[in-house]
Amino acid sequence: MLGHFGFSYVGFIYLVMLAVPNILWTKKQPQGYDTSFENKILLFLEKIGQALVTCTALIFQDFNLQTWSNWSWWLIASFFLMILYELWWVRYFCSQRTLADFYSSILGIPVAGATLPVIAFLLLGVYGKVIWLVLSIIILGIGHIGIHLQHYNKIKGTKK
Repeated sequence: MLGHFGFSYVGFIYLVMLAVPNILWTKKQPQGYDTSFENKILLFLEKIGQALVTCTALIFQDFNLQTWSNWSWWLIASFFLMILYELWWVRYFCSQRTLADFYSSILGIPVAGATLPVIAFLLLGVYGKVIWLVLSIIILGIGHIGIHLQHYNKIKGTKK
C-alpha cells in the first residue's frame, strides 16, 4: 500500500497526456478567462496537489504494467478516463473556446477538464496500491475541481 520506489513510465505517460493539452491551452485560453476571484485556499491546495501528484506519479514503479489480474481493470478504467480527457480537449480546441466550452461536461461528467484527470489519477493510485498518490490526488482534486466549479458557477450566474 505504500509503494515501491522506481521510475513509472505509466505515470510519465499520464503526466505527458496531462501537460501537452495544458501547454497548448496557454495559447488558446477561453475568451474572458479571469482568475482574479479564485479562492486562495483552493489555489494553494491545487498547487501543492500538482507538485505531490507529479512527484508521486513518477517515483513509484507500482503504476507500471503488471501481470494481468482482475486488478488490471483499475488501470484500464483509469486509462479510459485519460483518453476521454484527451477527447474533451480536442472538442475544446475545435470549439469557439468560450468559457462555457472550457467548463463543459462530457458524458455527463461535470467540469470534465478538471474532473476526468483527477479521477483517472485516483484510479491509477488504486491500481498501483499507492496511498501516496491517492492522498495527493485528493488534495489536488479539492483545489482543482473546486476552482473549476467556482468558474462554472460564475459563468452560469452571468447567463441568467
